[in-house]
Amino acid sequence: MRHLIDFGDLPRKEWDALFARASQIMDRPEDFVEVCRGKVSANLFYEPSTRTNFSFQTAMLRLGGTVFGFADPNSSSVAKGETLKDTIKMVSGYADVIVMRTPWEGAAKAASLYSHVPVINAGDGGHMHPTQTMADLTTITRLLGGVDGLSIGLCGDLKNGRTVHSLIKAMEKFNNIRFFLISPRELAIPEYMRVFMRENGMQFTEVTGLEAVIPQLDVLYMTRIQKERFVDPLEYERNKGIYVLTRRKLERAKETMLVMHPLPRVDEITVDVDDDPRAVYFRQARYGMFARMALLEHLALQPRWETVPAVEIGTRPVCTNPRCITQTQTYLPPLVKKIGGVDCCGFCDAALG
Repeated sequence: MRHLIDFGDLPRKEWDALFARASQIMDRPEDFVEVCRGKVSANLFYEPSTRTNFSFQTAMLRLGGTVFGFADPNSSSVAKGETLKDTIKMVSGYADVIVMRTPWEGAAKAASLYSHVPVINAGDGGHMHPTQTMADLTTITRLLGGVDGLSIGLCGDLKNGRTVHSLIKAMEKFNNIRFFLISPRELAIPEYMRVFMRENGMQFTEVTGLEAVIPQLDVLYMTRIQKERFVDPLEYERNKGIYVLTRRKLERAKETMLVMHPLPRVDEITVDVDDDPRAVYFRQARYGMFARMALLEHLALQPRWETVPAVEIGTRPVCTNPRCITQTQTYLPPLVKKIGGVDCCGFCDAALG
């Protein structure tokens, strides 16, 4: 694995090895304090982040490496109009691994075309968030002993929820997973994700209510309604606060059910749930640091590519998704891939045409 752009590209065998390594780090962190000594991570965060940014920084520091980067693009040459390509070619000359968080869907894929070092997608708009998925799977496996055969409820903004999209992609690697997709109709899962689940024979049921399905769940994965992803403010106002998990609602859930959340939360989980032993979202954040330590060790120690393969120069944006990276970086090649027999953008997965 040269990059981690989409968890779906990670074979089950490689994920099992990464989880095993994360478990070793959790059990004996003192054995790993020098494994990345002399290695440097460039953390390029084009949008706000607390957990992911701090988690990656702490992960590299705990491995003995160092970190540089920015958490505000206005403090970088991006504010002067520098292209993503030039930023990546420059930064990959300084670092051993690049960690990227951006509001543009497909940006990490675009960066990987020009980088001399591994690129890690730390979230690209409403598209994917594969390292959050590593945190999620580490939590589930550590606390429930495995992933196969679980019933998982995904609740909230499933349209813009990149953590949800990545988790669904990951679950294709496991057996007999059943999804309950809980959302208002206008925030339902994107069609390309439905196509993915059907193509891979994954069981899923779409519902608009939480309380009716909560007794069936082994994992309830709550997400916030993401105000920053809405083009229409009125759409956000209609949907905010639509799902709120309370202690009363948990009375109908299994005693062994995990309540997870990628954080930050707003009002979708009341604070009185925090003391319930089933609420594991803060442990989930800590487990994510160990999972990222395993990933950084895996990637930062790879040899640098001195020569990056030439990339075709695009002449216009192929994709009509307004949040796709090709809308602003028009030099990008016209990448196309098939999803369910439909031509889709090779960067953001949106259907073309």
